[in-house]
Amino acid sequence: MFDSLASSRSLGEILALASGLVWAVAVVLFRVSGRRIHPLGLNLAKCVLAFFFILPTLLVLGEPLFPAVSAASVGLLLLSGVLGIAVSDTLFFHALNRLGAGLTAIVDCFYTPFVIALSFFFLGERLTLVQFLGAGLVVSAVLTLSKEGKIEKLPRKDLLLGILYGILAMFFVALGIVMVKPILGEVSVFWATFVRVSGGAVALALFVPFLRNRRAILAPLLERRNWKALVPAAFFGSYLSLMLWMGGMKYAKASVAAVLNQLNTIFIVIIAAIFLKEKLTGWKLLAVVLAFLGAYLASMPF
Repeated sequence: MFDSLASSRSLGEILALASGLVWAVAVVLFRVSGRRIHPLGLNLAKCVLAFFFILPTLLVLGEPLFPAVSAASVGLLLLSGVLGIAVSDTLFFHALNRLGAGLTAIVDCFYTPFVIALSFFFLGERLTLVQFLGAGLVVSAVLTLSKEGKIEKLPRKDLLLGILYGILAMFFVALGIVMVKPILGEVSVFWATFVRVSGGAVALALFVPFLRNRRAILAPLLERRNWKALVPAAFFGSYLSLMLWMGGMKYAKASVAAVLNQLNTIFIVIIAAIFLKEKLTGWKLLAVVLAFLGAYLASMPF
């Protein structure tokens, strides 16, 4: 489906931007789910749900489950799923539980520099001066949120561990997508997403049973009330957003797509103001202005 629209000059940028918006909705829902479900259990459940969302999509679109793709490419996609989904998302949920959505969103700004740096070294991508300025404005916008001044004080241990989890999560998700960027031009976005989710789900399914606290991790998943937020969170975050994100990475330069993905932080602020009635302060308004100006500059043609 995306391939038929590939002639659009800005398709990658549009998909990357849409991914950030959808992911912002998912983060709010994951935050609700994470209050009752352990990060590992939450990650395993949303991976399994995503698998059952994506599989029918492939069948409806007539996508082959076993296309003529080299074993090396399949292996890289599976490894990407292990790093970018099983490892990264578990770390992200740990950070979300310890820091809350506000601080986690700020730590998430490491995603863009990581992708730009990894793309520079492994893909040979270069940003123009204007695009680099745009990237800087987006990161500045995210950091500006820290000036809002209403972030709840946290114990030092939770703060340091949460920041560490968040930074590591952003590194692994950046590494996971940059390593498969060259492969995305050869395969369907839907199939690539299916393989990555499968890799993440299998890795978690093999790991969790060996943990001593596996009962505590899995028990909340047996409670029906915990699925009210989890199911839509998995649909938006591990199905729709993931496919849009992969499409953005396929049709745009990784560094540019990463900048536009980073707008999810700003979208979270806007969504919270509209639906959760959180106050939209001057610092938040400044962050929104900087972010959208930066996104415009970053997405300008090379």
